[in-house]
Amino acid sequence: MKCLIDRLRQNHELEPEGIRALLTMRDSQDLEYLISQAREVSQRQFGRGIYLRGLIELSNVCRNDCLYCGIRRSNGHVPRYTLTRDQVMACCEQGYQLGFRTFVMQGGEWGEERSQWIADIISDIRQTWPDCAITLSLGEHPRETYELWHRAGADRYLLRHETHNERLYSLLHPASMTIVHRLQCLDWLKETGYQVGAGIMVGAPFQTLSSIVEDIQYLISFKPHMIGIGPFIPQHDTPFGRFPAGSVDMTARLYAILRLALPQALIPSTTAMATLSPDGRLRGILAGANVVMPNLSPKDSRAFYALYDNKAALGAESAQGIKALTDELATIGYHIDWSRGDHPSRTV
Repeated sequence: MKCLIDRLRQNHELEPEGIRALLTMRDSQDLEYLISQAREVSQRQFGRGIYLRGLIELSNVCRNDCLYCGIRRSNGHVPRYTLTRDQVMACCEQGYQLGFRTFVMQGGEWGEERSQWIADIISDIRQTWPDCAITLSLGEHPRETYELWHRAGADRYLLRHETHNERLYSLLHPASMTIVHRLQCLDWLKETGYQVGAGIMVGAPFQTLSSIVEDIQYLISFKPHMIGIGPFIPQHDTPFGRFPAGSVDMTARLYAILRLALPQALIPSTTAMATLSPDGRLRGILAGANVVMPNLSPKDSRAFYALYDNKAALGAESAQGIKALTDELATIGYHIDWSRGDHPSRTV
């Protein structure tokens, strides 16, 4: 196993059988070697600083009906909201004063009638805080919309592909959505000039080991700037509400494998990790993750952005929230890096 891990670290790729072996290995010493190698690569690339992304949950209105998602269109139990332009700007102002230099606008997928409204907000943020990065995570849109938002000032776009396997994708999404179109959107985003993020849910319903291997191969081939991976957590008002959650252990293992394969990637230790385990966020960092995403959204809207049940909230709406995060990172020898935290390949 150590030979496989060393080969992955050196060559940044493995054959499918080698990836499968790393996903299934049970020896604790081999697993610790994988984790330690990923941690060493991450520290050599980024040091012990963890980048912050200020998350702004723009809206829980969505036109899609993905079977795993709590804000799916047909869920009539969740109150719907959309932040105003002034609320978004207030979130950014609050975050900027706390030291954030990246804002992430995340939300359900809308129709194109709201594209210009979003572009105007992006432009306002860019003009008000020109030293900050702007990340979007707003779903699938025409190439022209991605270009509009990029021209307005957006730097990054996260669109998790969820699974590269066509059959599994069809089991998780309505018939109107296809993996072919999702991958096309990711190609458009990269061609447009965004720093692009892709990723999966670990432990999603009907996921197999073979589909995870396929996802790792796709990510290695696509070479995203960001990798968004978190364990699946059910939401009680969805068709998958009774399915078991994914594994923190397997998610951390994937962080480590992908850190060795893509050493420059920006990899968040996700909120879902912290939701499933009190030390989940730290375990992700120790396995090679280098980003955390505290929530800057208004307190009264956070409960309605119910992607899954019991979502942990790493709030940073106050200096106390930042101090708590600082103290948490210090327990494992890390600290906050207050820079924009761009992918190393970015040209200024």
